[in-house]
Amino acid sequence: MDRLSGLDASFLYLETPAQLMHVCGVIVLDPSTVPGGYSFARMQASIEDRVRDVPAFTRKLRRVPLDLDHPVWVRDRRFDIERHVHRLALPAPGGYRELMDLTSHLAGLPLDRSRPLWEMWVIEGYGDRVVVFSKMHHATVDGVSGANLVSHLCSLEPDAEPLQLEEPETFGGDPGQLALLGRGVVSNLTRPLNAVRLLAPSATMVTRTIGRARAGTAMSAPLTAPRTSFNGTITGRRTIAIADLDLSDVRAVKRATGTTVNDVVLAVAGGALRGYLEDRGELPDDSLLATVPVSVHGSSRHARGANKVSALFTRLGTDEEDPLERLAELAERNRHAKEHHNAISADALQDWAEFAAPRTFGLAVRAYANLRLAERHPVVHNLVISNVPGPPVPLYFTGARIEALHPLGPVFHGAGLNITVMSNDGKVHVGVIACRESMPDADDLVRRFPLELTRLKDAAHP
Repeated sequence: MDRLSGLDASFLYLETPAQLMHVCGVIVLDPSTVPGGYSFARMQASIEDRVRDVPAFTRKLRRVPLDLDHPVWVRDRRFDIERHVHRLALPAPGGYRELMDLTSHLAGLPLDRSRPLWEMWVIEGYGDRVVVFSKMHHATVDGVSGANLVSHLCSLEPDAEPLQLEEPETFGGDPGQLALLGRGVVSNLTRPLNAVRLLAPSATMVTRTIGRARAGTAMSAPLTAPRTSFNGTITGRRTIAIADLDLSDVRAVKRATGTTVNDVVLAVAGGALRGYLEDRGELPDDSLLATVPVSVHGSSRHARGANKVSALFTRLGTDEEDPLERLAELAERNRHAKEHHNAISADALQDWAEFAAPRTFGLAVRAYANLRLAERHPVVHNLVISNVPGPPVPLYFTGARIEALHPLGPVFHGAGLNITVMSNDGKVHVGVIACRESMPDADDLVRRFPLELTRLKDAAHP
């Protein structure tokens, strides 16, 4: 029996029919490299062989009686690969538009909580390519752990053994209702004591943040974002768009400007968002504010929990027309934001998330959505942008070479847009997902990414 961490469980409590908390991926494969040739049956069997003994793929949720504590993971003894790996075909003509329409529809469907919280849709008919659309609940993975799990389905050669998990898990026991009830009672009794232990370090963190703000070296503050058309109450409908960037171009800009790859990616995103909003007559005077998740897997003291993540806030420079000026300002802000973030405990978010009460948290989220409160208070942040490092070498998914891996994160009430990028074998794959009502044409945003990178590269190399 493995109890969910407070942060993992929070993604369950945050979920509503409109605010779905799974992360997705559009994996484009070249099936010609598969030893013996591609077939859906062979791919499904290969996936089953690789996941059957991996707890993250074969465990399901069990609630604690009376919701006294966070749920626990137990082994699904009726695990059936046919409930998780499905087959679809694109309608004619089987192009990009048809693929985006289909994946957008699949992204808007919730996962079945009575089973392990993942599924894959093997999509055929995309020219001579096969696409795997994956979905995993955020309670199971974050960016780093998700990439680690996907890598377990991959190998360095078409016929090689799959890569090994960095932190292999083992199955826990299968507890009875009485045992779960007892653990829930103990957890509730000790919770006030744990809260007291967090008060002093939290007070210190607030004091230091105030000092940084006065010195002008604090990260950008939440609740100071301008309002845009994608900052309101969302629905359950999604729209997806993808694009590719050349990693060598990103690195060339990085070298020429003395910045980082992450700085360049954020500056490109800022330029794309500026153009998107300006063309609609919606560009605010103030810069958009992004939440940038930060992995703390290497510094967290917690041994368990899939989500080991913190976050920082940064301005994207959408109020600056010149791409080089935008990059320079953004790099300076990121430097302060990182220093500020590093001064905060890596486990602060995980520690406080332990106090999320299952029943109360869920009711609060639903009330927030039903009352459309996201449209009544200042905007917390405009969007989420994630940068997930990927493999620098070619990988093969059950024998098929991965040509692209576009990650997609969740969207939230108040921030109906998520941009996630992943580097992979010399490319930077961009995934955009949004609430369809907030951003009906995500392609109009994503197609600006390559143009903005070219514009930035030309400016850096006049």
